[in-house]
Amino acid sequence: MLMRTDPFRELDRLASQVFGAPGTWSRPTSMPMDAYRAGDEFVVSFDLPGLTPDAIELDVERNVLTVKAERRPAHEGDVEMQVSERPLGVFSRQLFLGDSLDTEHIAASYEAGVLTLRIPVAEQAKPRRISIESRSDEPKQIDA
Repeated sequence: MLMRTDPFRELDRLASQVFGAPGTWSRPTSMPMDAYRAGDEFVVSFDLPGLTPDAIELDVERNVLTVKAERRPAHEGDVEMQVSERPLGVFSRQLFLGDSLDTEHIAASYEAGVLTLRIPVAEQAKPRRISIESRSDEPKQIDA
């Protein structure tokens, strides 16, 4: 259902965490994610604490879902930072969605710093019954 094709993505994510480089639009930082199937839909959750929903961009092109967000400094003007541990910059994640998912009906919600996407399984990918006809008796059904 979800396809991963970039084996070096996790290495990039680990290096950015270790070296603490802020993400830029040309080189964004990855965001933590969970994905699972629940019945007839896939649920994907991204940790994006401290953002407003208008700071998050969602795009689908063909079977590629892109999530981008930007966290800017909360302070304005001339301040002297004492501690700065919260990651700033641009965060991005791309998911390659299988053909069995319905990208036309993705639902997104943002609550308590977690962006949750619900992606329904396409009708053609759901299990269905196929009837078998026989000349000797009535049609029978089997599970496909």
